[in-house]
Amino acid sequence: MSLLTKDEYRGIARGLDLPCMAFIDGGFRPALSGRTFASINPATGEELAQVAACAAPDVDLAVARARDAFEDGRWSRLHPSERKAVLIRLARLMTREARELAVMESLDSGKTILDCETVDLPETINCLTWHAELIDKIYDQVAPASDDHIAMVVREPVGVVGLVLPWNFPLLMMAWKIAPALAAGCSLVVKPAEETSLTALRLAELAAEAGLPRGVLNVLPGSGPEVGEPIGRHMDIDMVSFTGSTATGKRFLSYAADSNAKEVVLEMGGKNPAIVLEDAENLDRVAAHVVNGAFWNMGENCSASSRLIVHRDVKAALLDRIGHHSRAWNTGDPLDPEVRLGPLVSQAHYDKVRGYLDQAGPVLLGGTAADGRVAATVIEVPGNDVALAREEIFGPVLSVITVASFDEAIQTANDTDYGLAAALFTANAKRAIRGARMLRAGTVTVNSFGEGDITTPFGGHKQSGFGGRDNGIHAHDQYTQLKTIWIDLADDADEAIG
Repeated sequence: MSLLTKDEYRGIARGLDLPCMAFIDGGFRPALSGRTFASINPATGEELAQVAACAAPDVDLAVARARDAFEDGRWSRLHPSERKAVLIRLARLMTREARELAVMESLDSGKTILDCETVDLPETINCLTWHAELIDKIYDQVAPASDDHIAMVVREPVGVVGLVLPWNFPLLMMAWKIAPALAAGCSLVVKPAEETSLTALRLAELAAEAGLPRGVLNVLPGSGPEVGEPIGRHMDIDMVSFTGSTATGKRFLSYAADSNAKEVVLEMGGKNPAIVLEDAENLDRVAAHVVNGAFWNMGENCSASSRLIVHRDVKAALLDRIGHHSRAWNTGDPLDPEVRLGPLVSQAHYDKVRGYLDQAGPVLLGGTAADGRVAATVIEVPGNDVALAREEIFGPVLSVITVASFDEAIQTANDTDYGLAAALFTANAKRAIRGARMLRAGTVTVNSFGEGDITTPFGGHKQSGFGGRDNGIHAHDQYTQLKTIWIDLADDADEAIG
């Protein structure tokens, strides 16, 4: 699909019918309290809509309807091919609505229309299709047993699942969770981020149009304390999958411990290193990968390459090329397809990122912020023990750390509370493989920046998360329980008991 002009995107924006009510039991309804909150366009500061502000009573209602749907089997016991057909129809409906969804996502989050059109929407649709196609291709097992027994190992849907989403990739992260969870047969209560609720509500409406039974997918906009915590503490939710900050993710562990010991899957923060060794080839290509890893999506990406750990022998040449590539990352109107960096998602987040710039050391590039937008910034830091090297900034800020050897680079990369992603640039195949194994991260890319693709599991080590993986066949595991069915075949006349 070719990109439109800025004026054409603005025309689409003016014509959007923005959803603003909670989606419970197959339809839109206001919050039980009648309260609402403003959804703000980060690019202009203008109000987009007044959205239903759900709270604990709404959570109770949605969970009850999700439980009804799960127990009566309208989805959980549907034949796998029928569940597959519904999700395929949903993917087709999203394809039909892709341009409007992309504009809605950009308005709500500040993401550039370039990213929404070329990355987020295509990958969201691909995720739904991929997991739909997998539904009837995952086989259960028969364990080795004697001639008198059959031991079956089967997967069953875990039940009612709470899904708590981040604001940086609203549609894509929703797809990462609902696609395998629905494929498994679960019923869902979804809490989108308060800053970015609109496309989640529209997706729920499209799912109903695709034939998803009522009660199976419920979407509750609202704040963390009013919706997220009640989901985490609910006694009739069997599992929670959370993506967001490490501090908030840890709270869900305590919620589970204080309630029904529900399963918890966490995908949290990162302070991800990009290691460039002295033998790295084609520094211009390396610089392009580093810049993309640091600045893509305004740096509002848990797997962003926010630490450049570079060997002193190639540092000057690499930084020169990074400066060249960074000039293409301009700020502006996110509905302009020529703009690479839109505004940060909210005033509060902008203030946080700007605060890091105030404590910066030598600024090699950028370092400016205005009107909710932060310029692509490269900062040299004296070592790995300062805030700019240790804390997740979640903005377009790249911290540069100089090292003198392979071992120092690996040690510096691993000296962090996080372990989500890492990149290693070297022409030595043995060092590439050895380094990839030594790096304590859930995803390690060699001579590139990336997260793998839909076929590869994504998740972290240490305080970046645990309990399961998004993407790949492994994503289905977190939404299922294993059951052993032991069948005794012995002839009663031949079996002696006691």
